[in-house]
Amino acid sequence: MRGYAIAQASLGDMYRRGLGVPQDDAEAIKWFRLAAAQGVAIAQASLGEMYLYGQGAISDYGEAAKWNRLAAAQGIASAQASLGVMYANGQGVAQDYVRAHMWLNLSGASGDALGTTNRDIIAARMTPQQIAEAQTMARECQRHSFKGCD
Repeated sequence: MRGYAIAQASLGDMYRRGLGVPQDDAEAIKWFRLAAAQGVAIAQASLGEMYLYGQGAISDYGEAAKWNRLAAAQGIASAQASLGVMYANGQGVAQDYVRAHMWLNLSGASGDALGTTNRDIIAARMTPQQIAEAQTMARECQRHSFKGCD
């Protein structure tokens, strides 16, 4: 089935939402995994979310971080926001407010309002120096098209 990654991601979404097929999160994960392994960012983000919330599989923060990181590096705002929250809470990654702020800032810059809201919540826990460091990291991350951001 290699080469049909977009179709695989679409099937995953159909199973996740029960569109034309019975709703089945485990089946959705199967299809998302096939597409995600071929680099389809939206499938990676979907897997990250499903593992984060234990949909179709046992909640696994390590898997959630892995898939969200891959999707975030491709510019998927929702994955950037999820990864930021995971850094803020130390879920699947070491707790790091600077990295949390960076990812949430990037998410907000892409139009994700929740990313902006959560960035502001995290900023209240940070020193001005940490915020400046996170902003510099976010700018560098954007400048390098998300390569080597994490």
